[in-house]
Amino acid sequence: MEEGTRTKKTIFVGGLGDDVDEAVLLETFTTFGDVIEVQIPPAATNQYQQTEAKHRGFGFVTYSSPEDAQDAIDNMDLNELRGRVLKVNLARPMKGLQQPNNRAIWESEEWLKQYAKPLAESGGIGSRTGRSTSRDGSEPKDDETQDQEAMEG
Repeated sequence: MEEGTRTKKTIFVGGLGDDVDEAVLLETFTTFGDVIEVQIPPAATNQYQQTEAKHRGFGFVTYSSPEDAQDAIDNMDLNELRGRVLKVNLARPMKGLQQPNNRAIWESEEWLKQYAKPLAESGGIGSRTGRSTSRDGSEPKDDETQDQEAMEG
């Protein structure tokens, strides 16, 4: 199934109480169409932090058709489930997952081979040690010549 098609069939359900589990979501949202999958991400487990929460307060319901997903949104957004007001809308992909890797482009070997110049050609250290022209096009002066000119001037 293509990612673009899948997201239009998957809805986000926020505001879930601790007493809501996947079975309750399935039972509630099956009313609007054929449910393919129900997911409730578990609460982050930190051994140093005592938490009673079983999940993070939201879940995802995937339908077999976009029409069923839209029907669920239209009927359940700002509706109540077990005493809690739900926020229901189309699920969007996580921002961090849009790029497979968050590396700088110049870390890629292909990019370096195509665009990077050897240090001597790039104006880097290699060209500073050799003889080159200064910005005004004249020959560079060594340190001794520069020191003499500074004393005279």
